[in-house]
Amino acid sequence: MTQVTAPAAETLRQPVRTVRVAGVFVLVAAAIIVLAAVHLTQGTSSVGAGDLVRLVIGRGSDDALNVLIASRLPRLLAGVLVGVALGVAGAGLQSLARNPLASPDTLGVNAGAYLAVVVVAAFGIPLPVLPAGGVAFLGGLAAAGLVLALSAGGTTGPTRLILAGSAVAMALAGVATLLLLLYREETVGTFAWGAGTLVQTDLQAVTQMAPIVALGIFGAFLLAAKLDILTLGDDTASVLGVHVRRVRILTTLVTVLLSAAAVTVAGPVGFVGLVAPVLVRLIAPIVPGVLRHRVLLPLAGLAGVLVVLASDVVLRAVFGGQAGVEIPTGIMTMVVGAVVLVWLARRHRDSGRSPGGTGSGVRSRRTFWLVTVALGVLLVVALVGAMLTGDAFLRTGDLLNWITGRSGRAITYVLDQRIPRVLSAVLCGAALAIAGTTVQAVCRNPLAEPGILGITGGAGVGAVAILILVPSASIWLLSGTAAVAALITFGLVYVVSWRGGLSSDRLVLIGVGVSSAATAIITLLIVATDPWNLSLAMTWLSGSTYGRTLPQVVPVTIALLVLTPLIVHVRRELDLLALDDDVPRILGVRLERTRLVMLLAAALLTAAAVSAIGVVGFVGLVAPHAARALVGGRHARILPVAALLGAVLVSLADSLGRTLLAPAQIPAGLLTALIGAPYFVYLLWRTRVPSR
Repeated sequence: MTQVTAPAAETLRQPVRTVRVAGVFVLVAAAIIVLAAVHLTQGTSSVGAGDLVRLVIGRGSDDALNVLIASRLPRLLAGVLVGVALGVAGAGLQSLARNPLASPDTLGVNAGAYLAVVVVAAFGIPLPVLPAGGVAFLGGLAAAGLVLALSAGGTTGPTRLILAGSAVAMALAGVATLLLLLYREETVGTFAWGAGTLVQTDLQAVTQMAPIVALGIFGAFLLAAKLDILTLGDDTASVLGVHVRRVRILTTLVTVLLSAAAVTVAGPVGFVGLVAPVLVRLIAPIVPGVLRHRVLLPLAGLAGVLVVLASDVVLRAVFGGQAGVEIPTGIMTMVVGAVVLVWLARRHRDSGRSPGGTGSGVRSRRTFWLVTVALGVLLVVALVGAMLTGDAFLRTGDLLNWITGRSGRAITYVLDQRIPRVLSAVLCGAALAIAGTTVQAVCRNPLAEPGILGITGGAGVGAVAILILVPSASIWLLSGTAAVAALITFGLVYVVSWRGGLSSDRLVLIGVGVSSAATAIITLLIVATDPWNLSLAMTWLSGSTYGRTLPQVVPVTIALLVLTPLIVHVRRELDLLALDDDVPRILGVRLERTRLVMLLAAALLTAAAVSAIGVVGFVGLVAPHAARALVGGRHARILPVAALLGAVLVSLADSLGRTLLAPAQIPAGLLTALIGAPYFVYLLWRTRVPSR
């Protein structure tokens, strides 16, 4: 998928069939007109289609006219503007990276633009629409540049591009969420806007961003001929007289400008830039010449309008007019985009290149024991520190008196509240680390983890659904539902990934798509049932030990006691799985059964952790990789060291989150993301393949 020279050459040789292309444009325009007409009839007021028809013929009421101008027309025009901008931007980014999975979402552009806007809002800086768009542009440009650099311009394959984009987006989202929590009054309403909403109070944003979008589209058209040649490959394009670096820089600037304009108007509307060009490429076999950029770019823009308007129409048709105000349209487009991402990943064939390998150098037994003892001491220190720090600082004497039952009422109350939080952080950190070690061995990918495979998101969907439907549910019902949801999600990812065998690349790509869908569903469940319950959303999407009780620690304890011995028992098989498929088969390992059992164990460990503290990212990535670097590639040593590292990491994150801004609290998952994402970026940078 990295070099498309032959197909690209064939595309350039195909003449543009004017009649067929014009027919496609007419059909798409007609579909947009129909959708726009339906879109204008939807809303919270009683103004219907008949009232709008009477307005057209000059017999409408002033009330109907006011509703149309003040609410429905701005929303419709915002959808059109956002759809065009993201559709053209997605087509340009896919051509730039020569990668069908590139988009403003997968390259982190939307996340960077969103964070920049949140930073400005958090610090109370009021900005008009145009300056806000400039801030969004700078944020999106920085994110896109980083992701393209990490993935060697995206040409090294879709897996690396998606992983780089996911890491950068998660890190930026973590910072944005932290600011939303710390500056709730200044950023009120930004959570829903952060999922992409078309709600508009006037035409100001649309009218001021429309010229920017027009400028971006014009710039994209000027680059169309050079993008056609660029699809042949950098070397061929250079021979044909194209200044490759200049074209790449200009295309990046134009596409980020379009994406930033869309974010300024409606927030980061997810995956429109991925879906729209894919819809155009689907008709390429029957409409020759449609992939020529002078046709692809405008058609992708119109397809983007179709995606946005159709999503908004379906949202309000299914959930009602009020849902259009409370539920962001971006949730619907994210679900659609996740399905398309899974479908594209399903068609992907493994490149055969290792993403970096899971092996490491050999370390001595003495090194292993020194590391283990040091981590054990560090864990004890972290546990003691966690018990003593928080909104009230205690002394070691207070802790000793509490242990012996001689502490006063105030000290007893504080420590009784802290011990469940400390235990849940330590146990969940260990569980996620062991699960991540298992997933990396099975996938033979040091950049994989349960969150990236969608297991964490599936468990989160189950837990949040139970919290909403049965608020008084017991911890066993909560944990059981999370476990079942995690297993169902894992089963879906595993089955869909199977295509004559289990491809590591395909498994990761499909997992990312399913994880995105799970995040959208969690947000939908929360916003649709209680749109003002921001704390519930943050608790499960950011991972927090707040309000934990000892019974809630029991399921993750049982999961560790039951599943850890099972994983340790097959440690040698994990060593073999981390090599390739052939060696385990030659040595008699039942490859698929071992993979299935190990991934099931990882899913259950993840579900138990999620039911206890919510979605905590990157622990399953950082801990195994750091353990491998410290003690070598044998899983008999990696597993205990990774478990200790995971426990220490989450414990320290939780302690810092309870202490830094006390009495305000930072969810532990945000701090682990802020620690883990830069480390993930470092791994990608270290293993990148420089583009020629």
